[in-house]
Amino acid sequence: MSTLAQSIEGTNPALNISIFAAFVVITLLVVFRASRNTKTASDYYAAGRAFSGPQNGIAISGDYLSAASFLGIAGAIAVYGYDGFLYSIGFLVAWLVALLLVAELLRNTGKFTLGDVLSFRMRQRPVRAAAATSTLAVSFFYLLAQMAGAGVLVSLLLGITGEVGQSIVIAIVGVIMIVYVLVGGMKGTTWVQIIKAALLIAGAAAMTLWVFGTYGFNLSALMQAAVDRAGAGGEELLNPGAKYGESAASRLDFLSLGLALVFGTAGLPHVLMRFYTVPTSRDARRSVVWAIVLIGLFYLFTLILGYGAAALVGPEAIQQAPGGENSAAPLLALALGGPVLLGFIAAVAFATILAVVAGLTITASASFAHDIYANVIKKGQVDSHNAEVRVARITAVVIGALAVIGGILAKNQNVAFLVALAFAVAASANLPTLLYSLFWKRFNTSGALWSIYGGLTTAIVLIVFSPAVSGSESAMLSSVDFHWFPLQNPGLVSIPLSFFFGWLGTVLSSEHNEAKYAEMEVRALTGAGAEKATTH
Repeated sequence: MSTLAQSIEGTNPALNISIFAAFVVITLLVVFRASRNTKTASDYYAAGRAFSGPQNGIAISGDYLSAASFLGIAGAIAVYGYDGFLYSIGFLVAWLVALLLVAELLRNTGKFTLGDVLSFRMRQRPVRAAAATSTLAVSFFYLLAQMAGAGVLVSLLLGITGEVGQSIVIAIVGVIMIVYVLVGGMKGTTWVQIIKAALLIAGAAAMTLWVFGTYGFNLSALMQAAVDRAGAGGEELLNPGAKYGESAASRLDFLSLGLALVFGTAGLPHVLMRFYTVPTSRDARRSVVWAIVLIGLFYLFTLILGYGAAALVGPEAIQQAPGGENSAAPLLALALGGPVLLGFIAAVAFATILAVVAGLTITASASFAHDIYANVIKKGQVDSHNAEVRVARITAVVIGALAVIGGILAKNQNVAFLVALAFAVAASANLPTLLYSLFWKRFNTSGALWSIYGGLTTAIVLIVFSPAVSGSESAMLSSVDFHWFPLQNPGLVSIPLSFFFGWLGTVLSSEHNEAKYAEMEVRALTGAGAEKATTH
């Protein structure tokens, strides 16, 4: 793996480090400033519900446009063309599910976490424990992807050699992330995400215009240049099948990936928790509309960036670079604007990772503190909000440490692929239970537990025994082979099974509470009784 640690020829590590450092200093100042108003649990978990719809929409796009979007998707398009762009389409279409089925209803029904919604008409303690378990699992898988992206960036840009060097930098990312969460809470984290979203979209827009202008603002000329640079077989960049080929297994793999991407977003706890930072359900709707516009624009940029990298750098050079596919966007920046543009784009990508891991960490720590500590262990009898927030902060440190260890193990994987695994776990463990809770009158505690634990267990078992973990050169554990599940992504099997488990657990139990469902339905649709409620 020594080649992975080589830096790109032409980079200026001192310049890159200074741009990184400037971003970290500025965002830490913002976080410390925001922390002055963090006094209650509502401030820490939900930023005091003080953000407007547009502000929250920008923050959501910052949360969602992770290292996978910038590094992973651009790289997948550069190397696989059409098949790589399918990630962009799946990630974007997923927002329609979130907008139409989840955003407003969730904001009206819950308070701080996913467990608030799922336990609204169920027995509190077992359902909250299950919801917190799935939140922690999804957050961990997503954190793996971000930490892997951090390792790639560092090996590319700072010239830090050896596995130990990369591991140290991943640990530094973890420490900065923990500081953001401990000090700023949700308010500080949200401002970091807003700053990062603005930088990321502006940087991607500038590179897109630069690439497009290089080819006379002609998409056909750009794609032809990518085909020519790829050499023999370059036409595959324009046609389906470069990554997901003609075989039945490949097509099933693609279908499984598509299901995970489309249904995963509406089950991602760190995205769902953002809907609690706005004062009204109307602002929750506006948040999603703003997020869809910004995210859609960004994914159009990735098409140009991916083909631009294929044309100006070449798929072969990208795959041979430190970090493989994930290096496409930084290499394109170097080809366009030299070390200065590369330093800026690298800092933006680094900011992307820091902001997303901070959002994930606060979500996971809030879920543990609010659901497990306050409502399961203490049975709702917490001495003060400060005690709950203190537990959340301790949990953030533990999660940060686990994320660093996992990121070191997963640092050579494609980042977009790792995120797709997180989406599969979210779609399997959370979405069926969430939809049943909101829309099925008979759904009960037994069904919720069967759905969450059944979907979560199925997804994780299939991932562990898939070619993603062992049995192939690109697997996490390439030296061993214990896989028996043929698909890279478990979504095709685990998502339907989770819906089935939820139905089966419900019909096998006689428990149901229709009066509580009626209350939940009124609250979800009107906002009556919700925190800071208005009925418009």
